Amino acid sequence: MMAELDEKLSRLQAERQRLEIELDQLITEEKRADEQREGSPFGKREEGGTEAFELEKRVALKKQLTTALLEINKAIEKIVNGTYGICDACKGPIEPARLEALPQATLCLKCKSRKMRDARIS
Repeated sequence: MMAELDEKLSRLQAERQRLEIELDQLITEEKRADEQREGSPFGKREEGGTEAFELEKRVALKKQLTTALLEINKAIEKIVNGTYGICDACKGPIEPARLEALPQATLCLKCKSRKMRDARIS
């Protein structure tokens, strides 16, 4: 069990490092794009649509990377605290196959399904 947790911790730390690098690169590209723009926030009118689209894409990717990092940090914290593999909602065990596929999972399949269904309804 301990070796299995060590392996999960290593995977999570490697993924965290990869995401941090990707996020840093995205922020660097964002700064470079801001510096290249002249005058108005979108430069020439015909370039505006493309630049607006690129900006939206970067914002969405940044949000996705940040969310993934938060999930991974939470999973690492759960390993350290001895609560890894326990569902945050029902406090039951998270399925081993789910943790193998998604080491940062904090909800069992039943609670995750319920959460997704509730999100669609509201």
